[in-house]
Order: sequence, then structure tokens, then C-alpha cells
Amino acid sequence: MFATPAYAQSAGGGLAAFGSFVPLLLIFAIMYFLLIRPQQKKLKDHQKMVANVRRGDQVVTQGGIIGKIAKVKDDNEIELEIATGVKVRVVKSTLAQVMSKTEPAND
Repeated sequence: MFATPAYAQSAGGGLAAFGSFVPLLLIFAIMYFLLIRPQQKKLKDHQKMVANVRRGDQVVTQGGIIGKIAKVKDDNEIELEIATGVKVRVVKSTLAQVMSKTEPAND
């Protein structure tokens, strides 16, 4: 006469199971478009900026040091002149901003 709880719970079928995943999928989509995608774009822009620095550019490091690039040593290191005659070696990926670019040489 009365339905047991096991029969009552299984009445929803497969459609109810899919309906419980919809909010989870929506949360993932929102997180992707609001957090993950902008971070990937910012990282790509930073890598492009670091790859395009050249001698004479005035830059700011993540530590707040402002200087002019004296020499690009290799793929991941530059020599930064922070005062007249004072040069420090800096890892390229620590550059935060390029304040002024030099014009490329016309050869």
C-alpha cells in the first residue's frame, strides 16, 4: 500500500541526475570566463613584453627598481643600469613594466 523509500527515490531517473550537474557546469563556466581566461591573457601579454625588451629601454622590476637596460645577456637575463656606472643582473621574468621603449635600429 505504501511505497518504500527506495522506490520513491529512484523515480526521477537519468534526467534528474543531469539536472544536478547543471549548476556545477555553470559555476565552472563562470570561473573560467572571470578568472582563468583573463589570467592566461595577462600571462601571454607579459611574456610578449619580456621577449621584446631591448637595450636602452627603461623598465621597472617587480621589486620597484627603475633602470635602463644596458645589455640583454641571454634568453632569461639582462643587465640593468640603475645609476651611472651601477649595473645589476636581473632575470627577465621579474620585469613588471616597460616605461619607455627605444626605437629599433634601421640597418
